Amino acid sequence: MSIKADLKKEGIEVIKPLDTLTIISIAKNVSTKLAVAFPEQNLNCNDLFIKLSRLNMYIAKMPNSMACAKYYYKNSSIYFSDDLDFSNIDSFAMHECIHYLQELRDTKNNLIHLGLCDFTDSRLPGMALNEASVQLMSSKALNEKNDTVKYFDITLPTNSPYYYALECNLINQMAYITGDYALFNSTLYSNDSFKRKFISLTSERTFYKVQDNLDKLMYYEDTLSSEATKLGNSDLSIKAIYKIEKQISNLRTKINELFINTQNLILTSFFDNNFKSIVNLEQVDNYRRKLYNYKDLIGTTADYTFFNDYYISKMAELEKICYAFENNEELGLVPIKYGFFSNLISKLKKLFMHKDEFFENAK
Repeated sequence: MSIKADLKKEGIEVIKPLDTLTIISIAKNVSTKLAVAFPEQNLNCNDLFIKLSRLNMYIAKMPNSMACAKYYYKNSSIYFSDDLDFSNIDSFAMHECIHYLQELRDTKNNLIHLGLCDFTDSRLPGMALNEASVQLMSSKALNEKNDTVKYFDITLPTNSPYYYALECNLINQMAYITGDYALFNSTLYSNDSFKRKFISLTSERTFYKVQDNLDKLMYYEDTLSSEATKLGNSDLSIKAIYKIEKQISNLRTKINELFINTQNLILTSFFDNNFKSIVNLEQVDNYRRKLYNYKDLIGTTADYTFFNDYYISKMAELEKICYAFENNEELGLVPIKYGFFSNLISKLKKLFMHKDEFFENAK
């Protein structure tokens, strides 16, 4: 199938190439912002500029369901919607330019990896993982501020409130565990460093389950968007409208449950595993602090208590460890005041307090 036919199938109709001056401006701004935002990745601003300035870019008519810009890997080109506000084009170009930079092709020019997405598998596992990571990079390069949003009855913090908000939140939780460097290094250079590090800190089963859940999450969101678009058809019967609304309601429930379950899996897999490696009081304090700060990353619902309950449980277990350390002379550890954790547990048992007040008292 020709590129033109492929694009038509996607609903993309090319109007004209983007002018050279605009392409050069995009290349300059994107390369500079990436190099400044990610100095640890050893990005050469000049090399990035040269590479991006040679990238084909077009203005096109695009379906309403599609984003304002799209990178098309089959011909390594970016398509911008003709409805786009071109005075703010850099904010739309950043994400797509990163896609271009992360391409990994074999000797026959076949795409084998696009960052965290495996193109050697027809199922394209890791697609959502990659989209979320690229969006996180894009938001960071554009210096987007954190915001609190609510989608599908989930309130969550994100620096990408309009694009892949749920996926970005979850992968940000993963990056809290591995560190940003491994995530963005694998995103840019299509290697397995992030995957290997996450597995080493959790488990192989957890990584593949989270990867699969993220792909499902993105699929459910795309399906819901498609169903919602159908409601704009004025010729629909009452029965058809009811069927679509029921499908949308079911999808909202699936999205909500899948997000919460995935979040809980990331949380417990890491902190249960990390708990086993505690051998001294310094590690106790580091563990407590890391788990406490995790509260600032999570998405919550009106009846979500899992994190609070888990935190209380782990603090009780830490109290037992501290007691064992205090009474084991062979460890040669500096005793800590046992009453600190006893008082902490007492405070944490106030289960029905508002989240902010709850954790303020837990300090």
